[in-house]
Amino acid sequence: MNLHEYQGKQILKSFGVAIQEGIVAETLEQAIHAYEEIKNKYKASVVVIKAQIHAGGRGKGGGVKVAKNKDELKEKASAILSMQLITPQTGPKGKKVHKILIAQDVYYPGPNPTKEFYMSILLDRAKNKNVIMYSTEGGMDIEEVAEKTPHLIWKETIDPKVGLQAFQARKIAFNLGLSGNTFKEMVRFVTHLCKAYESIDANLFEINPLLKTSDDKIMAVDAKVVLDDNALFKHPDLAAMRDISEEDPIEVEAKAAGLNYIKLDGDVGCMVNGAGLAMATMDIIKLSGGEPANFLDVGGTANAERVEKAFQIILKDPRVKVIFVNIFGGIVRCDRVAQGIVDAYKNMGNIPVPIIVRLQGTNAQQAKEIIDQSGLKVFSSIELQEAANLVKKLINH
Repeated sequence: MNLHEYQGKQILKSFGVAIQEGIVAETLEQAIHAYEEIKNKYKASVVVIKAQIHAGGRGKGGGVKVAKNKDELKEKASAILSMQLITPQTGPKGKKVHKILIAQDVYYPGPNPTKEFYMSILLDRAKNKNVIMYSTEGGMDIEEVAEKTPHLIWKETIDPKVGLQAFQARKIAFNLGLSGNTFKEMVRFVTHLCKAYESIDANLFEINPLLKTSDDKIMAVDAKVVLDDNALFKHPDLAAMRDISEEDPIEVEAKAAGLNYIKLDGDVGCMVNGAGLAMATMDIIKLSGGEPANFLDVGGTANAERVEKAFQIILKDPRVKVIFVNIFGGIVRCDRVAQGIVDAYKNMGNIPVPIIVRLQGTNAQQAKEIIDQSGLKVFSSIELQEAANLVKKLINH
């Protein structure tokens, strides 16, 4: 589950991580009130207005603006609140901005220059260990840094048996070229960041930029936080932070129905039972020259009602040309699944695209007979390659 920047910062602050302070606003009136609070607290009229959407690259899309006074605040806050923000991560349609963060200006003048760093914590799946990635080259162009100068990005692997060690935090501060008080500040920052990451069962913490201010403070100016959905039952307070308006409405509907659905960019709809089989199904679709339109796992209960809902979800994507149903009958019998497909098809009336059904396992042959004798626009098979050949034939038809 993705969080907004302001939500991620709230979590970090609760674990002692220094952040750029701010107040979230959903209307211009709230933004003006937030401006006055920030101005009075920090004795400065300059603030930063930051669009709150679940996507990176907001600055490049015009979703981050500096306001030097109240008049600029009104003008720029109003513009951002009404915009359809397009960034490299939103796609061409962009996302509607419903909330903005009015944040303190942390690039204030002081005795020393400011410096932007990059830091993230995530799971290294190859090593089955968490890893801290960090760089001296923080800011909006970190992707370009990773591509063109990968030697400027360091990694520090955390042993889960002992956790982050003090020498590792010091090593990070040293590699970032810090000394004196900023060295100590960075060690403290990294230590608290790791504690926050592990405590809330996060999948990702990304702090970009991580700023050394002109008076040698270390703070998170941005915060991208992704939580592990499977661990949310342990954190009801974090689960309550979910912003459904930022999610794909089809995925939201599927989740409410108990279906594991992820929308993709292809034209072959998939309905499968089991995540592993779903991944293999998408592979066979690509090998057959097609592109999967979705990942959809119906689970172990593929009755008529559940199958019908899955069909409805898949068909909400106008790009779908073919639906490929791939079910392994282990716990559930194939003939019952086949009857469920036939009943769902008849109940829905006309389904505008052909359906390929591959049922393997218990009573697979009886299932094929049910499909073949239904008189519906459904193609059945038992062998996976046969089903793959049907996919190729129908998408090229």
